Amino acid sequence: MKAYSRPLIAIFLILLADQVLKTWVKTNMFIGQEYHLIDNFAIIHFTENNGMAFGMEFGGEAGKLALSLFRILAVGGIGYGLHYLIKHKYHRGLILNVALIFAGALGNIIDSVFYGVIYNYEKLFHGRVVDMFYFPIIQGHFPAWFPIWAGEDFVFFRPVFNIADAAISIGVIMILIFQKTYFKEDVKEQPSLNSEVVED
Repeated sequence: MKAYSRPLIAIFLILLADQVLKTWVKTNMFIGQEYHLIDNFAIIHFTENNGMAFGMEFGGEAGKLALSLFRILAVGGIGYGLHYLIKHKYHRGLILNVALIFAGALGNIIDSVFYGVIYNYEKLFHGRVVDMFYFPIIQGHFPAWFPIWAGEDFVFFRPVFNIADAAISIGVIMILIFQKTYFKEDVKEQPSLNSEVVED
């Protein structure tokens, strides 16, 4: 059970922070309201989305239901994978990062499944995910010679996200960066050609 303690603590803390912040934003701000933390570069901006991470959407009511059900299945799969990794003593870093992904996915599922009922605006499985972090660090215009988006405004980083989205992104990025370490195979020693035993 000791091997499960750190991943479970990480999952609990991420879920707690995610849901406490979402609840505060949901009950103390109105859609579109902002608090500027650092000028125009770090902003708490209350928005909600019907779809996936960073505001991407899956069309229509049927799409919303399908997405919620898919999330539940995905979290079940990730949870089983996490159990497998712990049971078979995989690299601790890999286990922790999968725990981050699991916690983030579960955090957004709570919104999607229950928020519509809790806040009395939709039925079960049709809730909206609460987002609030907005970091428009670089803002400007594409030059006239730029293809496709010539003259249009651009913002980096445009998506509004939450703690759950951040946990998923960090987990995935860390696995990609350290995949050689996490999935390193033990190289078995091969017998040398020069070490053949010569029979008398």
